[in-house]
Amino acid sequence: MKLAKTLLWGGMLLSPLANSTEPATLDKQLSGGATTVLDKSSNAFSLPANNLSILRRDNFFIGNAFFKQPWVIAPSSTSARDGLGPLFNSNSCQGCHVKDGKGHPPLTREDNFLSTLVRLSIPAETSEQKALLSTLGVVPEPSYGDQIQPNAIPSLKGEATPRFDYEEITGQFKDGETYTLLKPILKLENLNYGALHPQVQMSARVAPVMIGMGLLEAIPEADLLALADPDDKNNDGISGRLNQVWDVKSQKTVVGRFGWKANQPTVEQQSAGAFHGDLGITSPMFANPPCTSSQADCLKAPHGGQPEINQELLEMVSFYASLLAVPARRDVQDPEVLKGERLFKLANCSACHLPELKTGFKPDFPELENQTIQPFTDLLLHDMGEGLADQRPDYLATGSEWRTAPLWGIGLIETVNGHTRFLHDGRARNLMEAILWHEGEAKASRDYVLKLHKDKRTALLRFLNSL
Repeated sequence: MKLAKTLLWGGMLLSPLANSTEPATLDKQLSGGATTVLDKSSNAFSLPANNLSILRRDNFFIGNAFFKQPWVIAPSSTSARDGLGPLFNSNSCQGCHVKDGKGHPPLTREDNFLSTLVRLSIPAETSEQKALLSTLGVVPEPSYGDQIQPNAIPSLKGEATPRFDYEEITGQFKDGETYTLLKPILKLENLNYGALHPQVQMSARVAPVMIGMGLLEAIPEADLLALADPDDKNNDGISGRLNQVWDVKSQKTVVGRFGWKANQPTVEQQSAGAFHGDLGITSPMFANPPCTSSQADCLKAPHGGQPEINQELLEMVSFYASLLAVPARRDVQDPEVLKGERLFKLANCSACHLPELKTGFKPDFPELENQTIQPFTDLLLHDMGEGLADQRPDYLATGSEWRTAPLWGIGLIETVNGHTRFLHDGRARNLMEAILWHEGEAKASRDYVLKLHKDKRTALLRFLNSL
């Protein structure tokens, strides 16, 4: 990689940095390779890839417009943006992914689930239900489908009102400092379409950060397969494996990369799925409205065309999501950051949160090809223990398995989104609490951190916040 590239700072082009700093420092800064932007403002997650040409930026900004702007109820004179609902979570993608960043759970019991959704399913028991697993990954709850949509167009009622109660769990570091964790207890109130199935499986999910998705899709499948160790043949206690999911476009089973349980194979399918489940917008991939047979009025409601977002616009939104830049790391030569990085490796956090991966060939996305990136993930499923388990399988993922979350940009979430809530349901109020929830395959790493003196824990957090 040529390091003397012109990079962005706060959205403004800068002259090459190679004249002002050492190449080794630049290597660590460039989390997204040549796509990296040098921005640490509240817009850090919303910039186009630094190496995206001016000619191709038009498509990026068209996709951005359809990502940000609200959709309206059909029929409407705004024909390109009508078809919201009939049931939905938000009226725009930006409504959950504020500034392309991370969502958070309701901070009080009275708050709404604005950037958190609830997944539903039931166990597969009949042969018909088991047949659904190969293409859906789950068996949807009969009355409410696979996702609770609390909002509806004026003629209908939203499905339910999700709520969190919290149970406190206390503990202590070896040096005597105490901590308190919050375990969320999910409840659904105001069920408007009948009782839930007695064996319903529920899981709350906060909206993840959008950056670097195209780069993750560009990692060769062979490289991910090489990282997998489902039988723990090397006896290190870590047995990551790839999810295998249904690709709607190619009509075959492929590797899953996106979502908290890696249940989506591509950025395009992830985008189409979000339009369908979160906004109630149909697309060529998901052509039917998200209504169940128990929701007759939903099925009869007006629509905004068939499909409501066409293939061209869906591809523009996917283009936008694929080419959101990764912000550069900060303070990479700071002594405390370097100390924290060493502790991160000593704790074996890097066994799953891999610091370095490489992208390969990516048709139609030359900007993403052959990049050395630092996402701090292996995209594999890992058993995280009963404490984090949602007991809701998804394709091959068990109820206690989660995809390793990428850590790039994690230190900027507070700047971009104004909070420090982490993990799949946002239960952790800060990064240390997120670490303390790690069990299962990550228990040894968690226990290592529990034994650290406070100054070392501070250094570890300083490193994480540099990412």
